[in-house]
Amino acid sequence: MKMISKIAKVALGLVFIGSAVFGQSIADAKKAIDAEQYQKAKGMLKNLTVTQPTNDENIFYLGWVYLIQDYTDSAKTTFTKGIAVDPKSALNYVGLGAVALSGNDDTGAASNFNQAITNTGKKDSQPYLYIGKAYLMDAKDGKFPPAKANAAIDALTKGKAVNPKDAEILVALGNAYRSQLKSNEAYEAYQAALALDPKLPAANVASGVLWRYADNFSDSEKQFQAAIAIDPNYGPAYRELAETDLTEAQTNIKVASAKVKEGVENYKKFLSLTDESLESLLRYADFLVNAGDYVTLQEVATKLSKSATINARVYRYLGYAAYENKDYAAGLTAMNNWFAKAQPNRILPRDYGYLGRLQIASGSDTAKGAENLKKYAELDTTQVQDAYTEIAKMYFAKGKYQQAGDAYQAIIDKVHGKPLLIEHFWAGYSYYYEFALNQAPAYRKNNATKPDSALLVKADTLLSQYEHATPAPVVQALSTRAYIADYRDTLYNDLKGIAKPRYEKIIEVLGTKAAPSAAEKKALAAAYAYLGNYAEYHDKDDAKAMEYFTKAKEFNPDNSYVKFYFDQKATPATPTTPVKKAGTK
Repeated sequence: MKMISKIAKVALGLVFIGSAVFGQSIADAKKAIDAEQYQKAKGMLKNLTVTQPTNDENIFYLGWVYLIQDYTDSAKTTFTKGIAVDPKSALNYVGLGAVALSGNDDTGAASNFNQAITNTGKKDSQPYLYIGKAYLMDAKDGKFPPAKANAAIDALTKGKAVNPKDAEILVALGNAYRSQLKSNEAYEAYQAALALDPKLPAANVASGVLWRYADNFSDSEKQFQAAIAIDPNYGPAYRELAETDLTEAQTNIKVASAKVKEGVENYKKFLSLTDESLESLLRYADFLVNAGDYVTLQEVATKLSKSATINARVYRYLGYAAYENKDYAAGLTAMNNWFAKAQPNRILPRDYGYLGRLQIASGSDTAKGAENLKKYAELDTTQVQDAYTEIAKMYFAKGKYQQAGDAYQAIIDKVHGKPLLIEHFWAGYSYYYEFALNQAPAYRKNNATKPDSALLVKADTLLSQYEHATPAPVVQALSTRAYIADYRDTLYNDLKGIAKPRYEKIIEVLGTKAAPSAAEKKALAAAYAYLGNYAEYHDKDDAKAMEYFTKAKEFNPDNSYVKFYFDQKATPATPTTPVKKAGTK
């Protein structure tokens, strides 16, 4: 990161800086802020606050840069200094209100904003502009609550009434409308701004973003190029070009690879124009997260972590990148650091998701990992399906089938407007496995511990719903429902024939196939083995039993119950009770 302090390495350099100060103005600093050249702007403003120590406006803009950079303590100190210099400083009261907003202190924000308006001159629109910007800056994870946007619109509309020729207010007003997807109002505000000041690149860039919202990438790019024509060094135009490239890549797979590459190059251009400051690199890190470039993200985050003034957000990026690059231990350390250092209002829903994944993947605490994934889904309901699927797969892999079934059931309960067929299947399958692989074996070892037969009811109900919604029979669903009925038949040595229609259905569906798959052969073998068992022990029909077991053997000679049947024929020893559970082998 280029630091202004590095310029002053020799005495001659100091002479040039001293000379430059006299050429700098608040207008130059504001232009640098608008171009997101925050390090440059801070250098100018620090010099201006030294050469013009009683100018409260210089102090305000320095505090505003601190606030943009998320250094709220420095911002508050600076705004307080501005009020000490001029107790009637409307702008510095706006600054204190903005700091309060960033800390979720709406009451404090309103009090300071009201004081700012009290101190504002009749023709001064600037305090209204920055009140509006403060509300827009308070968005969380890029989302603007309607209340904040409406407060911004209210302040900016009042500023517009005070000074209808303030093009900056019109751009900010358009941004506020755009945040609420009020595209017509936003477009009108941007056009009005350009009519007042055709050389205002921020208005072109804002218009380009609006076109991007409509997936009109061609017109979007034209607006960014118009801004670059006005000022070839206007960094935000390149950043928004990069974001547009990424959006187009996500909507058109044919150009995805080329557009992501183009987007990265445009973002690098943006960085080069903003001195690769810490803040610009942090935004680049956000871009890389959205682009899914976790290798580059890890490089950028590692570079940021070596900064003398490390921003806590770096730990977020280190955690994300490490997880995606399968360095789970390092990722967990980074995410724990982020949660320890970040202010609560800076924690994103996605952060809980990554923390949970890292806890699970590293094996440090799968229970806490599942809880954090649930927290992620609770805070961002669009992630319910993905988060609970991860939980379910984790529990299933660990043999905790009931918890897996509960996670799939949660998806069914919480997600609406989708058929969720696969979730119905896996929920039912998981409950069946809990009974078959965990509880039934425990019962056989100790008859005092009876399995929960309600699991079979839930499993069968879910699989029935799945079957009714699928256009064609699915062998695994047919088989599992048969096995469920089989357990109800044979677990307690009571062969009632409950499973018989289920196995007959398997034979009906699969028996006429010319070339059944390996899975279908196993299902057919299990079906014929059950019917053979039923014929032998229930119907006492040895001939029919032999016929069924012979068919079973044709499909799967390794079926354990087929082997048992033919072994007992070779060595006569008729059991006194039915063979337990013919279906699962």
